[in-house]
Amino acid sequence: MKTLTKTILAAVVTAVIFYSCKQDFLNTQPLNVAAAGATWSDPSLSEAFVTDIYNVLHDGLLNQESMDCISDNCLYNFGRMDIMESNISPSNTGWVNNTYEYGEMYIRIRAVNTALENLASAKFDATMRDKLIGESYFLRAYCYNQMLRYYGGVPLVKHTYALSTADFSIARNTYEECVNSIVGDLDSAALLLTGKNLTSGRATADAAMALKARVLLYAASDLHDIPTAKAKSALIASYANPELLGYVSGDRTARWQKAKDAAKAVIDLGKYGYMLNLSAPASKADAITYYTNVYLSKNGGEAEAIFSKYYINASSDDWGAWYPRNNCPNGYHGWTSTEPTQNLIDNYEMMDGTKFDWSNPTEASTPYANRDPRFYASVMYDGSPWKPRTTDGAAYDPYNETQFGTYEVGTYGSTTTYFGLDTRNSNLENWNGTRTGYAIKKFMDPDPSIVDMNQKQQIQSNQIRFTEVVFNYAEACLALGQEDEAKTWINKIRYRAGMPAITETGAALVARYQNERNIEMLCEEQRFYDARRWMIAPSVLGQKVRVMLITGKLKPGKSVTTYRYNTDNYNYTYNVQNIESGVENRSWDDKVYFPPFALDQMNRNTKLIQNPGY
Repeated sequence: MKTLTKTILAAVVTAVIFYSCKQDFLNTQPLNVAAAGATWSDPSLSEAFVTDIYNVLHDGLLNQESMDCISDNCLYNFGRMDIMESNISPSNTGWVNNTYEYGEMYIRIRAVNTALENLASAKFDATMRDKLIGESYFLRAYCYNQMLRYYGGVPLVKHTYALSTADFSIARNTYEECVNSIVGDLDSAALLLTGKNLTSGRATADAAMALKARVLLYAASDLHDIPTAKAKSALIASYANPELLGYVSGDRTARWQKAKDAAKAVIDLGKYGYMLNLSAPASKADAITYYTNVYLSKNGGEAEAIFSKYYINASSDDWGAWYPRNNCPNGYHGWTSTEPTQNLIDNYEMMDGTKFDWSNPTEASTPYANRDPRFYASVMYDGSPWKPRTTDGAAYDPYNETQFGTYEVGTYGSTTTYFGLDTRNSNLENWNGTRTGYAIKKFMDPDPSIVDMNQKQQIQSNQIRFTEVVFNYAEACLALGQEDEAKTWINKIRYRAGMPAITETGAALVARYQNERNIEMLCEEQRFYDARRWMIAPSVLGQKVRVMLITGKLKPGKSVTTYRYNTDNYNYTYNVQNIESGVENRSWDDKVYFPPFALDQMNRNTKLIQNPGY
């Protein structure tokens, strides 16, 4: 069952006000807030309190700035890239997604602790009470894991503080203690939520099991196995408190086995998964459809969703609902905020499973032909079909194809330069065009009747989907030396994507797996964490952003008045280069493995030990 998260429904707010208004007219209780005693004696008000905690998800995966912008996959069009330039410190933490921000997480954790303490003695129906307690355990685990995978070990607070408390400072718990606490909360959530009659949109036992699989996978990874991490990073090796970052001892094989078992438990539920039973690669057209159905959660793709945030147009003004406006090209009056890089595009394989090669003349002259079908479902590229233009754009592009290049129009030998409608020199808007030569298509509602991008959409944000669990299982199998089992599951995903089976072994197989996970999980808050926990960040997150510059020259004898992508009329040149100076200058520093705690948090809590390198 999926998880609906949104602001408290108007009906619930009305109920709160109604309750207050029933009191004596001299009562000074605010009319828009229920008294604490009323909240925890009324199941509807208690549920409203817990529902509000789900707002910790904010925009889900559909933020204007995808977290893939702090990876090699994407560029954020409007700057704020301190973290990718390693220019971060306690006084300048750079952009931190609000679903990971330290203070935000503890506000929600305090709300959870308040709920747990009061629900323990609530007198209403035990089934409802246990359901709310289970949801609260899940939400606390979710918040702590968000911080754990971003900062490393953090202080574990499992009770509310009173104003009379003498000392509010608290030390960080070890990474291992945090993992154990999170797993304990998730086990409690799964126990309490199993068998409950849950309405659509709440945390479930399945969601708790899936999140547990993620937590345990991270716990077994290189970055959090301190002997391994020390061998790969001198900074981590010199840190005085490595127990805050990972396991300093213990059986790593056992940790991988726990990760495998947790993922397999979700797989064995037999309730999830979409088109993962194919015996051969799907056709290109079917594969594009399947992948689109997965990220739209439509036409069978709903079976992928385990834990999701929904956007309801009537009540939601989250920016996740404004995803089309925020990310569609400027030629459609969008902002092109999250832009795929050429670094990402080069990682999409050819349809036969070989690596794309710029030294191959055929591939270099038609770089968007015969690629992994997920490329076409995920990325807008020069000449790619999209929706009808708005009225002011239709005259320039009556063919509904994206224009990311510079082209000649007129008659061969007597031409003028036409700048593509989706570039920073567009005739429509010239301040928000792509810098990389691409725009994101994934998560965009393709309905051609929705032409105006300044509308909200109702595409849900799948915070955890089944394919991630399958990848987690396969990765654990690889670490345990069970390569055939890993390939069986990886190839299920590839067949759905229209790609041939992988057959490698050893390090080559691990590399293929890592690329497969990145391509499949694009813009799903995986790459930043995967590159760090695999400790491949210096070679991938530290890359300079590469962009695509495209020119179209008319062929002899050709005449064009209105531009359209056409290889009969044009010779196209594809020039890959580093992004222009002054936009961004990415570099890697090992301190980014664990971003800093903000200076104000350090000042508030004198027991808080800072991460290495700051």
